[in-house]
Amino acid sequence: MPGWAFLTNHALVLSFLARHPRITALELAKAVGIIERGVRKIIADLYAAGYIDKKREGRRVRYRINPDLSLRHQTQQDLAIGELLQTLGWKKRRRRERAPKSGGEGPEVEA
Repeated sequence: MPGWAFLTNHALVLSFLARHPRITALELAKAVGIIERGVRKIIADLYAAGYIDKKREGRRVRYRINPDLSLRHQTQQDLAIGELLQTLGWKKRRRRERAPKSGGEGPEVEA
């Protein structure tokens, strides 16, 4: 697409990682329209700044977003990155509660 866009490549990569946590760098590069090396650099930037965490799962990597960090520009630092991602279609996943071990007392549940 010629011309300018509202979102930077960093924002696009973060948005894709939020919606597709097991996407590969090559798949991401094709989706965003930049080279794979550029995607890897952006992922390294986001990881170094704490916006994402990475966990190896077999041959792939699962990315997790830290939605509570603020946007980087001084005029937007009162907004969390999660708010931007939700505007772009990301649905924050709820953490699963672990079931109590058998034999132990679990939380009370009202009927």
